[in-house]
Amino acid sequence: MPELPEVETVRRGLAPVLVGRRVKSLDARRPDLRFPFPERFAQRVAGQSIVGLERRAKYLIASLSSGEDLVMHLGMTGRFTIVHGGIADTPGQYAHGTGPDPTHDHVVLNLSDGTKVIYNDPRRFGFMVMMAHRERAQHALFRDLGAEPLGEELTAEYLASKALGRKVNLKAFLMDQHVIAGLGNIYVSEALYQAGLSPDKAAASLANRRGAPTERAVRLVPAIRDVLERAIDAGGSTLRDYRHADGKRGAFQERFGVYDRAGSVCQTPGCGGEIRRAVHSGRATFYCPRCQR
Repeated sequence: MPELPEVETVRRGLAPVLVGRRVKSLDARRPDLRFPFPERFAQRVAGQSIVGLERRAKYLIASLSSGEDLVMHLGMTGRFTIVHGGIADTPGQYAHGTGPDPTHDHVVLNLSDGTKVIYNDPRRFGFMVMMAHRERAQHALFRDLGAEPLGEELTAEYLASKALGRKVNLKAFLMDQHVIAGLGNIYVSEALYQAGLSPDKAAASLANRRGAPTERAVRLVPAIRDVLERAIDAGGSTLRDYRHADGKRGAFQERFGVYDRAGSVCQTPGCGGEIRRAVHSGRATFYCPRCQR
């Protein structure tokens, strides 16, 4: 499933095409994806201008001139194709190089400038829902989400306040979407490695007895930001069939420090440790036992 950097690269690829454009019509070619489409879906979107395209956690949010938001989740295999002037930029090509099967083109946005934005999803684990913009923060999808990892809310003090007294390990703590929204398995492993923190260390180690952040929390925040920003700059990580908004492969997997590198020598100069694989809450974790004591 695409993680935050992959979703952000899709947002950045779609924004110049969508924002400021009017939707001439919407063609929903089936009644549902993971969930049924919104009631009167085509009628509510057609004729509206897209005034903004945001990302919250792993959700894409198109704000419409009507005051409603169209919220989109890519699921495991969702991808967008942008078609204009006979040229197609495909956001979801399979890793072996073929384009998406058009039989899985489930939603088509026809824009006023003649551009088509096609949502393709073979497994149909993605979804699209609509809600009033003013009610979004209290909607079930968003109200319990934690801090955006690239936003100003994520600070050492914030992490300490969430970690105080928590006995879960750091890997589980950082994967908790109520703590940090959108931070997934790959980038948790990479951030912990960059910060030099063991995934097995108790989350409570991020706060002292007074609830103030420890040196571990101070190291962890910039590590999270740096890993995500470098991944976004690289276009995300291409695992299995993920591609980003211009159809190119993400390249960050070529820069992994630990993820999927079990048995390899640690890249930290002078370390010489061997990367290990463990399982936390059913998810693979990769770490260096020397660098991350």
